Amino acid sequence: MKRANQLQPLSRQHHLGLNLSRHAKECTDEPVEIAKHWHHLTAYIKDMQAHFKIEDTLIAHALEPYRASHTKVASVLDTLDAQHKQLYKLMDETERSQKSINREITTAQVQALGTLLYKHIRFEERELYSTVEKYLTEAELNAIYEASPDSIKRPDGLR
Repeated sequence: MKRANQLQPLSRQHHLGLNLSRHAKECTDEPVEIAKHWHHLTAYIKDMQAHFKIEDTLIAHALEPYRASHTKVASVLDTLDAQHKQLYKLMDETERSQKSINREITTAQVQALGTLLYKHIRFEERELYSTVEKYLTEAELNAIYEASPDSIKRPDGLR
């Protein structure tokens, strides 16, 4: 799918998340596998703080004026907010119960987080970013690009 140049760094970050989440959805009941998948998923989500911040601030703020007059924009914004909250809630609840009652993380919890992350990335690629491309100005798109971490940008000719 062709993506606006300014959104390509954010899309590029999704590749690893799709791979990790796809493998986590197939996690077996082996404790070593569970721990490995949980670690990879939670480390990825924690590393995505700047990514989420761009979406929660720059993108959501730029789309907000269209919320009242465009039901699709309202739906996309609501889904984005809900999914980000779900990801953090599932991680926090699972890790809190693991620490407080010394319960091991289960295959079902790994698979749930993997599934949620996979659906979230697919939502962003299929709905959020296409909405962004439709409604945001060149200046707003450029601000998103500038806020993206340099480590995921490519030289102009290679975007």
